Amino acid sequence: MKCPFCNYPDTKVIDSRAQDDNSAIRRRRQCEHCGKRFTTYERIDTIPITVIKRDGTRELFDKTKLLGGIMKSCNKRPVSVKQIESLVDDIENTLIGNGEKEVESKILGNMVMDRLKDLDEVAYVRFASVYRQFKDINTFIDELEKLLHEKKEEK
Repeated sequence: MKCPFCNYPDTKVIDSRAQDDNSAIRRRRQCEHCGKRFTTYERIDTIPITVIKRDGTRELFDKTKLLGGIMKSCNKRPVSVKQIESLVDDIENTLIGNGEKEVESKILGNMVMDRLKDLDEVAYVRFASVYRQFKDINTFIDELEKLLHEKKEEK
């Protein structure tokens, strides 16, 4: 494994652990040349999943893109990067586990919102406002009222 800091071609593994859900192996590595440490993840190579967008176009599922969108929703919220990565891993594992080669962006967005609602309600509303393309303040208020109604039913 090449060092991401100095591009030296040789690094050593100093620790290996399975992820909590056993979907990947986390390896801590150290560069033989500069001594800096970094983390890599080893996963089973799966058949790529295609996302069908609203306009009918297709693109490959991009875990990094999904992670970035969720991180924007969680900006300045008490949500750790580890929680966000776990959420994205859970979605990816669910998609792989379903065995589907294609998924509609609508289904993917709903998966994110369901998990964000449990993780952080403000992040959920932020994500929903972009994903559902709220047109005005009334649409935004309707979503908040629906969230409040669900909270009351839980109690």
